[in-house]
Amino acid sequence: MTVAAEFSIPYLQYLDADGRPVRELPENFRDPAKLVPLFKQMLYVRTFDAKAVALQRTGKLGTYASCLGHEATHVGIGASMRPDDVYAPSYREYGTLFMRGVRAREVLLYWGGDERGNDFQEGPARHDFPFCVPISTQCLHAAGAALAFKLRGQPNVAVATCGDGGTSKTDFYAALNSAGAYRLPLVLGVVNNGWAISVPRSAQTGAQTLAQKGIAGGLHCLQVDGNDLVAVMEAMRIAMERARNGDGGSVVEFVTYRLSDHTTADDARRYRDEAEVKAAWQREPIARLRNWLTANGAWSQAEEDAWKEECEQRIAAEVDAYLSTPVQPVEAMFDYLYADPPPELLAQRQAAIALEERRHG
Repeated sequence: MTVAAEFSIPYLQYLDADGRPVRELPENFRDPAKLVPLFKQMLYVRTFDAKAVALQRTGKLGTYASCLGHEATHVGIGASMRPDDVYAPSYREYGTLFMRGVRAREVLLYWGGDERGNDFQEGPARHDFPFCVPISTQCLHAAGAALAFKLRGQPNVAVATCGDGGTSKTDFYAALNSAGAYRLPLVLGVVNNGWAISVPRSAQTGAQTLAQKGIAGGLHCLQVDGNDLVAVMEAMRIAMERARNGDGGSVVEFVTYRLSDHTTADDARRYRDEAEVKAAWQREPIARLRNWLTANGAWSQAEEDAWKEECEQRIAAEVDAYLSTPVQPVEAMFDYLYADPPPELLAQRQAAIALEERRHG
C-alpha cells in the first residue's frame, strides 16, 4: 500500500517551566527589554482578574469567566496583531482585548449584565467583534471578515480564538474549511486549557493534537507552549505573515491550563484532581517569564512591587467607573432588537415599564 499523504505538527517552545531557554530565542525577542512591557501587561491582566472575581463574590458583578493562567497566550495574541486587523473573541481573552484598546470597565460592564460593555469605545477594538458566548460561532464571523479582506485586497488578518471544546463544534470546522478552500487570511487560535467546563481534553476528541484538525482544511498547523510568551509571539508572527503574504490560514494550538474554575458559577474541585492543578501551577506563564527577565537583569522584585501597586490603582479607577455607570432603563432590553418592533414586543415593553414603575413608585 502506497502513502497518499503524510503530515506532521511542529511544536514550538523557547522557555521551559523554570524560564530557562531550551533553544535559541528568535532574533526579535532576544532583547529582554522588548518583553518587559508585555510582562507588565500580563501582571495587569492577572491583577484585574483577581479583582473581578472579588467583585463577583461580593455581589457587585455577575457570573465571571476567569483567565487565570492564560496571560501569555492572550497578551501574545493581542501584541501580534496590527490595528487594522480584526479580532473575534470568545469570552475570557481579556489580555487580548486590553491589547486592542478595550477598557477594564467595559469588561466589567459586560459581566455586570450591561451590553454596553460589548460596544468597545477605544482603539482597534472599536472595529472588532464583541464577546461571543455561543461556542465557536466567532470562528465563522472571523472567516467572513477574512473573506472581506481578500475580496477588497486589504493586507489585514482576521483572528479568532476558541477553547479546546470549541474545536468539536461544526462552526470551527466550517471556518477552517472556508479558510482552506478560499485561501483566507485567517488565524484560528485554539486555547487548549485542558478542560471544556467539566469535560477533559482526553474525552473531547480522539485527535492526538488539536492543531492537526486544520490539516483537513489544508491550513498551516502548529502546536505551541501557550505558557511561553516567546513561543506564542513567534507562532503568531509566522501565522500572521503567512496570512498577509497570501499563503492562507493557520490553526495554532496554544497548550496552557485553566488555573481557575470555568466561571465563578463553577466548582472545578468536583471534577479535577488537586494534584493536577498543583502541577499546572509549576508551569504557569508569569513565573516563567519573570525568571527569564530577572536572570537577564531586565526585572526586579522592587519593580514588580511598584508595578503591582500601580495596577491596583488603575484597576480601582476602572472599578469606580464601572460602579458609577448609570443603569439603563428596563426598556433598553427591547429598544435594540428591531428597527420596527412587532406589536407583541411593544406590548412586552410596556408591561416591563409598568412593572418597574410599580416596584419603584
